[in-house]
Amino acid sequence: MKKVNIFLGVVVITIVMLSCEKPSITQDDGVVINGVKWATRNVGATGTFVSKSEEYGGLYQWNRKDTANFLLYEDYFASAFSTETYWLLANNPCPQGWRIPTYYELRTLLDTSKVKNEWVEQGGIFGRKFTDLNTEKSIFVPAAGYRGYYNGDAHSAGVCGCYWSCEKYGNKNAYYLYFYGGGANLFDGNEAYGFFIRPVAE
Repeated sequence: MKKVNIFLGVVVITIVMLSCEKPSITQDDGVVINGVKWATRNVGATGTFVSKSEEYGGLYQWNRKDTANFLLYEDYFASAFSTETYWLLANNPCPQGWRIPTYYELRTLLDTSKVKNEWVEQGGIFGRKFTDLNTEKSIFVPAAGYRGYYNGDAHSAGVCGCYWSCEKYGNKNAYYLYFYGGGANLFDGNEAYGFFIRPVAE
């Protein structure tokens, strides 16, 4: 009888341990919002996701594959990163099967006829929740702030969110999603900024 109880105890402990495993840092089930499949987490280090949706992730300059050796303004624009019109696939920092969203894909999150977006606090972190009005499925995107290009300092965590698109605007700017407590919109910002990435499925 004792052997049976010990065996059952081991089975229960194993099940509990498996159920508590962290999500894969290279895989994500994704959620379809207004026809676009979004990852539920930000990109962390190159080729990985953060472990949960509330974590900020890596601050990437536009068209750069990694966050190492952050380039200040003059150095960034002296590099080849700024010469492209689109974020190169060779520089895609997302995990396999995922990529940087287009301007249009970011725009679908702001279609209020199909998506509800609201400022919320989740797990002690502020951000915006985007919910498909048809399926009621949602993603949480943290207000992780940004990194400045003159001194490389991080700013405005918990106040606003800045997320890159893969498309350039003009000579030195690229499109990005910006949100804060009062709303969300698409703007163009200097490519040397460090912004976050919420990828879409390829």
